[in-house]
Amino acid sequence: MDENTKKELQSAAFERLIDHLRNRKDVQNIDLMNLAGFCRNCLSKWYREEAEKKGITISDPDAREHVYGMPYSEWKEKYQK
Repeated sequence: MDENTKKELQSAAFERLIDHLRNRKDVQNIDLMNLAGFCRNCLSKWYREEAEKKGITISDPDAREHVYGMPYSEWKEKYQK
């Protein structure tokens, strides 16, 4: 497999993970952290850090909105227990 195809597949898998987590609003970040060692906030930080490596500035709120599919404050208000 060439490197470009590998990156495309990894990107698609990452987006599927984000979509899955957006649809599983019943799963709290603390549950993810306890079971898997990462949560939605971790994913948003990793996304921001990878952007920074490429010289792209993304704010924490923008990175979280990418992962949550809405502003983090809105998600917390609606879904955080």
